[in-house]
Amino acid sequence: MDEAVVVESHATATLGNKAHKTDKMTKVKILINESKFDHLKKALNGIGVTGMTVVNVFGYGVQKGHTTYYRGVETDADQLPKDRVEVVISKVPLQKVIEAARKAFYTGNIGDGKIFIYDIENVIRVSTGEEGAKALAYNGDAELLRATS
Repeated sequence: MDEAVVVESHATATLGNKAHKTDKMTKVKILINESKFDHLKKALNGIGVTGMTVVNVFGYGVQKGHTTYYRGVETDADQLPKDRVEVVISKVPLQKVIEAARKAFYTGNIGDGKIFIYDIENVIRVSTGEEGAKALAYNGDAELLRATS
């Protein structure tokens, strides 16, 4: 009790501290059936989401023990094929993304998918050094695209 415990707080490191606190950025991770990917992609493009990362994954959720058919073959639920779609948004409202995604892949059946939402502290575009929402903006790429064509 004689010695005080020193508590240190360190701010998140950024390159030049260009990110503004008002630039709210959110990562949306969506797990869906592979067959619904095109519907989701069109829905997100339709509301202004300009980029996404897509990964083929395998897994299962609450439907353990459930069998399904994949490309006409009965498949055990221990490792079902899914797509993981990730987008980071700042200008497009989060609720709009959620509504578009649900509309694109909802069937009402077990295994429709999940939507995970994360807060993003900062984004840094390596090629230009832009940070925050500016690093996500497609307009920032216009000059780069013209220079390389």
